[in-house]
Amino acid sequence: MSDRPLWQWSACDLAAAIADRRLRAREAVEAAVDRMRTRNPRINAVVDDLGDAALARAEELDRRMAASGPVGPLHGVPVTIKENIDQKGRATPNGVTAFRDIVAPGDSPVVRNLERAGAVVIGRTNTPEFSFRVTTDNELHGRTRNPWDERISPGGSSGGASAAVMSGMGALAHGNDIGGSLRYPSIATGATTVKPGLGRVPAYNPSAKAERGLLAQIMSVQGVIAREVRDVRLAMGPLVAWDPRDPWMVPMPFEGPSLEPPIRVAFTRETYGFDLHPAVEEALLSARDALRDAGYLVEEVEPPLVRETAREALRCLMGEVRVLMEPDVRKYGSATINAIFDEYFRQFEPHVGDELLAGMARRAHYVREWLLFLERHPLVLTPFLPVPHYRWDRDTEGAEGVREVFADGLYGISMNFLGLPAGIVSASMHEGLPVGVQIVGRRFREDLILDALEAVERRVGVMAERLFAREE
Repeated sequence: MSDRPLWQWSACDLAAAIADRRLRAREAVEAAVDRMRTRNPRINAVVDDLGDAALARAEELDRRMAASGPVGPLHGVPVTIKENIDQKGRATPNGVTAFRDIVAPGDSPVVRNLERAGAVVIGRTNTPEFSFRVTTDNELHGRTRNPWDERISPGGSSGGASAAVMSGMGALAHGNDIGGSLRYPSIATGATTVKPGLGRVPAYNPSAKAERGLLAQIMSVQGVIAREVRDVRLAMGPLVAWDPRDPWMVPMPFEGPSLEPPIRVAFTRETYGFDLHPAVEEALLSARDALRDAGYLVEEVEPPLVRETAREALRCLMGEVRVLMEPDVRKYGSATINAIFDEYFRQFEPHVGDELLAGMARRAHYVREWLLFLERHPLVLTPFLPVPHYRWDRDTEGAEGVREVFADGLYGISMNFLGLPAGIVSASMHEGLPVGVQIVGRRFREDLILDALEAVERRVGVMAERLFAREE
């Protein structure tokens, strides 16, 4: 650890060294800021440089450390915040040029909880227009590049977050996910994450002029992207701190009771009519074997109603989007995002009127079937996408482009509709790029998912180490 530059250190190692007074917060933050200012001009992951304020905060944290010890488990750890949530005094443009002057009057719960735990925000990261693409590009800030290969998408909508953390611009990156926006970028860049379940991490934007639609409220969640699974776990404790501004939040401890081993894991390779790429199948088999060797009982079983759940989710969500979001997209969005929305509406015909209400009511059936399934199999190993990677602008290429990067993400959107937690970890390499898999779990058992992700990571290794080695 000590022979590596500080910007490569994990959040856990930084926090431990600072808490033990072997390292000052100023040193950790300065290394991350320097790395950001060196690397970001090419990657374009961070679009609001807060480095100077971060260094001042780090010095204050060092003074507090000397006086009374660490303020929390993330004392001095450099982090980034996605530009679609509020941070007091900063713009929340959500990738839209017309919104660049919307300045947050206060902090969102995520920012508040991270800073209360001692984290230091060094910058804000890029997101596509309206945070509604599976790659990260917009007319306001431009394109974020994948640090592995500029031809490959960094994912979306938290592509700025994943590209930043995998490039060493902070040890943790905040992101959010309504249909895969934490998980697409983690798959794309070799990062790791867990999409929390409904009610886990509080969310609220003080700058919002109106409440979000009901589906957006129950499908969208806040989380972090990191280079190592243990760092995701470290961050999740502070993130789940109670905040009364989120009416969906359930105040519960992050760690749940142990399950009697062996824990059953359902394993599926089914992609429901989409061709499964051999590299993704190889990653799934690698993860399966890693879990078996770690003592899990892995059984190849098809989970219930995946295709039906995803289709219902997409048609309901597009029905809500058409009413509550489309007017702004048409008025303020670029020609590119409007063309993509045209394709969304063609491929996922929006439910309207009574059918939208009926579709939202049917959600309970899908949730019930999955909860019953998870009684026997507390974890489920699935593909996330049937292909390992896609071109950075694939979703602009008409029907086939949207189909490849969005319509085939059945295991992504369905977990948001169900409100279930789901994590991502890389399980193999293909043509020099990481290939990831998804592990779904029971409600409020993100800790079980992280245990399983760590078992895979121990076998396969930390992808960031391979990425950093390429620079040497």
